[in-house]
Amino acid sequence: MIVVTGAAGFIGSQLIRKLNENNFKAVIAVDKFDREDKNKNLNGLVVQERVDRDIFFEWLSNNPAEVEFIFHIGARTDTTEFDTSIFDELNLNYSKQVWQFCTDHQVPLVYASSAATYGDGQQGYDDDESKIPLLQPLNPYGQSKQDFDVWVLSQEKKPFFWAGLKFFNIYGPNEYHKGRMASVVWHAYNQIKKTGKMKLFRSHRPDYKDGEQSRDFVYVKDLTNVCYWLMHHRKDSGIYNLGSGKARPFLDLVRAVFKAMDKTPDIKFIDTPEDIRENYQYFTEANMEKLKGIGYDRSFYSLEEGVEDYIKLLR
Repeated sequence: MIVVTGAAGFIGSQLIRKLNENNFKAVIAVDKFDREDKNKNLNGLVVQERVDRDIFFEWLSNNPAEVEFIFHIGARTDTTEFDTSIFDELNLNYSKQVWQFCTDHQVPLVYASSAATYGDGQQGYDDDESKIPLLQPLNPYGQSKQDFDVWVLSQEKKPFFWAGLKFFNIYGPNEYHKGRMASVVWHAYNQIKKTGKMKLFRSHRPDYKDGEQSRDFVYVKDLTNVCYWLMHHRKDSGIYNLGSGKARPFLDLVRAVFKAMDKTPDIKFIDTPEDIRENYQYFTEANMEKLKGIGYDRSFYSLEEGVEDYIKLLR
């Protein structure tokens, strides 16, 4: 059986879809399952069992020999939440328990880290593990992911194969329930559909023009391709970036959405909300050489290709 935590979420459900498409049907879906909007993400997917997040470790203790692989995707991902106790419980300590099970039973593990660990980028975006302890995230969410990465690297006992993936800016189907935390592609599609226009944050730094704040945008299908490849690779354990490797301005993204919707661009700039302005990232770009160096050679969707494919699914 293959376990996927965060199964009803955006990335977890897309990963299950990828597994199903490759005839993996013995999937254990772990999540809270208390939101009907999220649960819709599992419609049409084949899972063997749904396990509530709160009883997952009890379930593991009763089925240790059945588990062949764990994708630990579930986490609290709200970058505007500042109650560190929530992240300690759901991101750090929960992940430690997953790691401990995989170590004790030698079950291979892929877990979700985040590019939020890189903070303002002063240390660069290099997944060299010797540099990871130096990173300084800008919010409690990023810090919780950083704390787990650092903890993992300090462990003497490990699963025979493990990989932590620093997800950059992921977009794609099944993110509709994420509200403010959904991708700019999702928000752009809905704003343009409703008003014919799109609002972007203006720059509050002199070295960036409005709309030229840049991110490494990654289509979720590329993420699931990497996860599926690692499930079979099962060597070269470590922490890896998972981005496209190419930063693109928000203006490029929004123009791609307008084009995919067959509409003329109409873009207005507004102030970045004060509650996120101070910790707002102006640039992220994954160094992808490490993942390529262990043999991953599949090309990634360009921003325009990914947006077009996604918008077709939304329309």
